[in-house]
Amino acid sequence: MQPISRRQTLLLGGLGAAGTAAGGAGLIWILTSRPAPVTGSELTQPSEERSTNGQLQIRLEAAPGQILLAGRQTAALGYSDGIPGPTLRVRPGDVLKIGLVNNLAQTINLHVHGLHVSPEGDGDNVFVSVDPGGTFDYEYRLPDDHPPGVYWYHPHHHGMVSDQIFAGLFGAIIVEDPEPIESSADRVLVISDITLDGGGNIPEVSEMERMMGREGELILVNGQSNPQFSARPGQRERWRLINTCVSRYLRLRLDRQQLQLLGMDSGRFPTPESVDELLLTPGNRADLLVTTTTGDSVLRAFYQNRGSMPGMMGPGSGARNPADQPGGAALATLRVAGEPVAVPTAVPAQRGLGDLRSAAVAARRQIVLAAGMGMGMMRFTINGREFDEA
Repeated sequence: MQPISRRQTLLLGGLGAAGTAAGGAGLIWILTSRPAPVTGSELTQPSEERSTNGQLQIRLEAAPGQILLAGRQTAALGYSDGIPGPTLRVRPGDVLKIGLVNNLAQTINLHVHGLHVSPEGDGDNVFVSVDPGGTFDYEYRLPDDHPPGVYWYHPHHHGMVSDQIFAGLFGAIIVEDPEPIESSADRVLVISDITLDGGGNIPEVSEMERMMGREGELILVNGQSNPQFSARPGQRERWRLINTCVSRYLRLRLDRQQLQLLGMDSGRFPTPESVDELLLTPGNRADLLVTTTTGDSVLRAFYQNRGSMPGMMGPGSGARNPADQPGGAALATLRVAGEPVAVPTAVPAQRGLGDLRSAAVAARRQIVLAAGMGMGMMRFTINGREFDEA
């Protein structure tokens, strides 16, 4: 990761408007003229860290820098020099230790999204605050019966979550299966969106975008724009899909290929379910088997209406929203050619979630979620009360 300039640091810290306004008309033109992303490069996988002897201990550094996104050098935020951050592979019963280092100009913390671990102390505690220049040692103890599946990590400091994720702070966590599932490739596909100006900077978010839910003009897979990868006919690949977009719904299709869903988030199906498309809302994950057929297929994201607030334009209606275009947005291209391979072994039966529909109800409560304007700003309440850290 290359050093970041003072101006870029200010921009990523939420003060970029002043730096942009200081330039003349030429600078404004450079910053607003957006070159096309570089497409068609070979799909890359995030670096990996695997547990050994029941433990994974890593150092995770959050820092600004010049990071390659969509084939362009951009001023963004990353974990350990990359977007996405390293993929963490652990097993049920493991201890995951993460030393978080904050080299940002902002306060951060860390959330392990979906893991069944303690929310207290040095565990998955969203009330921890790591100030600029500080460090914090997290320790997560996974239960012996932890569900296998796809999870992820990102900051969760109140009031700064969406901006920091949008700028690049996210990475995958895989809890391995007790019994392996045969596949020719195990691909982690971290889907994110971002907006970049002509200078490779992330523009300051407008209040309207913040209220409606920010959607970036580029949709990326592992930081790449429509990368490509190859397979032979009859191969069964395993794709771990994560929607790290802060607001965008992803309605995904991969035509001409056989898709089988192993599970969503931490839920697993006893046997794989055939699907034609997937809907991933922000934070959703899918564990997908793809059995390949000769030809080229494009993983596409299509527009999904998130709903809108009275008197406002619906989200996703902007002219630059790639998923709005006819045919959707091309996320990645799978090229299948060559001699067919042998039929893979059957997928072993999985332990699914328990069926609670006939279980006794121990207690009932009513929770009312509401949103509206108050004192000149948007207010979100639960049973009439706003968030209060105290």
